[in-house]
Amino acid sequence: MNFMRFFHRRTLLVTIASLLFIASCSVTKKFKKPKVETNKLYEHDVKLDSTSLADMPWQELFSDPHLRDLIHEAMQNNPDLQIAIQQIKEAEANLYQSKMSFIPSLSANGDVSYNEPSDNSSSFGRNGGSIKANEQYSISLSSSWEADIWGKLSSTKRAAYAQLLQSQAVRRAVQTTLIADVANSYYNLMALDAKLRITQQTVQNRKQDVETMKQLKQSAQVTGAAVVQSMANRYNAEVTIPDLKQQIKEQENALSILLGRAPGRIERSELNAQSIPDTLQVGVPAQLLRNRPDIIAAENSFRAAFETTNNARTYFYPSLTITAQGGFSSLDFNDLLKPGSIFANIIGGLTEPIFSQGRNKARLKTAKARQQESLIDYKNTVRNAGREVSDALSSYQHAEEKISLREQQIDALEKSVSYSKDLLNYGKATYTDVLTSQQNLLAAQLSRVNDKLQQLTSVVSLYRSLGGGWKKSLSGN
Repeated sequence: MNFMRFFHRRTLLVTIASLLFIASCSVTKKFKKPKVETNKLYEHDVKLDSTSLADMPWQELFSDPHLRDLIHEAMQNNPDLQIAIQQIKEAEANLYQSKMSFIPSLSANGDVSYNEPSDNSSSFGRNGGSIKANEQYSISLSSSWEADIWGKLSSTKRAAYAQLLQSQAVRRAVQTTLIADVANSYYNLMALDAKLRITQQTVQNRKQDVETMKQLKQSAQVTGAAVVQSMANRYNAEVTIPDLKQQIKEQENALSILLGRAPGRIERSELNAQSIPDTLQVGVPAQLLRNRPDIIAAENSFRAAFETTNNARTYFYPSLTITAQGGFSSLDFNDLLKPGSIFANIIGGLTEPIFSQGRNKARLKTAKARQQESLIDYKNTVRNAGREVSDALSSYQHAEEKISLREQQIDALEKSVSYSKDLLNYGKATYTDVLTSQQNLLAAQLSRVNDKLQQLTSVVSLYRSLGGGWKKSLSGN
């Protein structure tokens, strides 16, 4: 008879457990990666294959030793990158806490109480007299455990894990942006150096022009107006030098901040010494989904929001909590640890939400809204990635075109200046012709620096937009 009763109880428990498991499967949903269209993610005029510039470690992309040292220093000391690393530690702690929630809690308690009723109280003993004062001593262990029937704890853990992956991706995104910022700042600094050298050389040339004009005036080949114009032309170039020096100082200070150091001088090479890869492979658009850290971060942000929605659904269902307590309790301290003082209890509680002032509905509605926000942000991040790749490719191609045309322009202007000076010596031209040619030549030489800068920064932008900069080199650095 006892066996049959045990069998029926066991069958009932198994049946209830099975029904709860089936019901829990319908409460939470399984995460599915959102689908996005990548076939026409960006316009391109290059051959597409599986090789991508993003797979190249930054140590191989940048050959300048000064630039390599600066990037390495920035990765060690940049404040934004250090903050991103600390955010990963926060996410790891949250994940650890969510994992520990599956384990019963355990706490130790020790109590001492003293009770002395008043003479006028209604407390009386068996003989009709008042109850005497008494003391109570207890030492116990208590434990509590919540069964993860509906997946509340599981969804919380999965959300925490997604947030950890998101924080790791954010750290990589900060690193790729930092590398690009350091490289672009370095190139801008060298471009300013080049402009300063060109301007200083131009000033020296125009000082010679002033002396030449003075000599030509003495021989009555030009008027005093030409001498004054040559002097003004010299000062027109010379007055830009202080501005260029100020820009160089500001650029050095800005780069120093990126490096996490106090403002100061930056060791550097020359702009013309910088090289770029022979070919710029962009891979296929779908590779952006696994190479771009910001896309990975946005995807995991959506995943975390998805699991938070799962968690919000479980609040509409009952929770099963089991609590247990055991230890020693005695009125006499000397008897506290004796076998007769041992006590124990275990309680199983089932809590079904009936009216929670709208908190559960609001929680679910908020979670669903944030999930949709995360999905929209993810898709928009993918589209922006495609736009950035397209912009970088276009900028690089146009810079290549300008560099070729600029060389021809400068060659023609150099000849124009030379011819104008020769004609001036023979009285066949005015100094205005020389002045115009010189000003046009200076503008073209400065523009050539901008063309080279655009070419270099376009490569950096393409590298970053493809998701390059966070993968380790073969040496592990």
